Amino acid sequence: MGGPVPASAALRHLPAVDQVLKAAPALLAAEHHGRTATTEAVRAALDQARAALRSGHGVSVEARDIAAHALAALDAAAQPSLRPVFNLTGTVLHTNLGRAVLAEEAIAAATEAMRCAVALEYDLDTGKRGERDDHVRDLLCRLTGAEDATVVNNNAAAVLLVLNTLAAGRDSIVSRGELIEIGGAFRMPDIMARAGTHLVEVGTTNRTHPKDYLAAIGPQTGLIVKVHTSNYRIEGFTSEVAPADLAALAQEAGVPLFHDLGSGTLADLARYGLVHEPTVRESVADGAHVVTFSGDKLLGGPQTGFIVGRRDLIAAINKNPMKRALRVDKIRLAALEATLKLYADPDRLAARLPTLRLLTRPLADLAALADRVAPALQARLGPRFSVTPCLCKSQIGSGALPLETLPSTALAVRPVAGGGRHLTALADALRRLPRPVIGRIENDALMLDLRCLEDEAGFRATLEHLEVNDGPV
Repeated sequence: MGGPVPASAALRHLPAVDQVLKAAPALLAAEHHGRTATTEAVRAALDQARAALRSGHGVSVEARDIAAHALAALDAAAQPSLRPVFNLTGTVLHTNLGRAVLAEEAIAAATEAMRCAVALEYDLDTGKRGERDDHVRDLLCRLTGAEDATVVNNNAAAVLLVLNTLAAGRDSIVSRGELIEIGGAFRMPDIMARAGTHLVEVGTTNRTHPKDYLAAIGPQTGLIVKVHTSNYRIEGFTSEVAPADLAALAQEAGVPLFHDLGSGTLADLARYGLVHEPTVRESVADGAHVVTFSGDKLLGGPQTGFIVGRRDLIAAINKNPMKRALRVDKIRLAALEATLKLYADPDRLAARLPTLRLLTRPLADLAALADRVAPALQARLGPRFSVTPCLCKSQIGSGALPLETLPSTALAVRPVAGGGRHLTALADALRRLPRPVIGRIENDALMLDLRCLEDEAGFRATLEHLEVNDGPV
């Protein structure tokens, strides 16, 4: 292994491409990444060395060192961009970290669908073309009590499709208190405009009454829309029309009621010690003609959007040409079917569905976990930081039950000196780990909420690579 050549060294010391390609690291690179990519990487490494020499910097010009540089660049480029991380943010359904973790049954079903040809739109009984929605339609109807059901790629698509099918060119009546905005600047008024329906606002931000809806209904009314404000709450002097009362009003007026539940849930969360969230079955029972909700939030499945409701309305929605553009593929359908089947056994649902398991994790278990992993992290960080288990609050995330928090346990990491600068460096170092660790900084500490940490052994293993400021901590 050669040392650096002084900056004044002549460029003639640089080896030729063919010479570098014969070095052991280049041969290894060619075996793993192919000769073409290796040749390009070697040329790039030589160009970088040449530029460094011309700027007066000393670099190694040994063929082995340049080949090693090319191999490192190829290995780095081969790493997947969509990398697994440890979600220690305290937000269980973290939108930026992929929301719901799928159940093992769903993972197995999706893997099998990827590996094999499947009867996606093929009726095995008749040998004729089938419908992909058939794989989950009956499940959805049994779980929700709806007459019919269909599925698209997310709930935003479901809302768009319903509005465009049932109210294009007509009025959609919505309470001002329900004109929500969710992540990514998705605003209900904007999606209505894109769907081709005319928004008619009724009531005020904090109070809407039945008379407000009645006054707005006319010949041009296509839908009455109720939006579950799952990502915020208005408290104090408020009033809204209950879903059942609004359904009765819509029925009398001969106008369909569309209820967007947003996050949505198929199970009564109160059964598992959580705050009750309106279920899809309750919305259907209350008389909503069409209900939309998400699959990758409280439901705990892959990213999907569901539309359930009256048979004739679902039939019209399925005939909309936009449905094809918004449909889901075989992989998500396989994972979705497996996830929905878990709901048939509510007694074991919390154990088998990761979302519910994480939300209901006992505080005592989290405290015991903190006591086990805190010494390992402290030993790795050394005297520059203190690691203290402490109580904290987790949140559900993805707009579900925004005011509700869950008692949890975190590792509070504080620098002994240096303050925020060292906290930022530590957070950066944790994100550079083979499996990045994502926490949150609050109250002058890096908080690592353990609610979503189930792979304790993997967490300990990744900590062995922890370095801060380019040196082992």
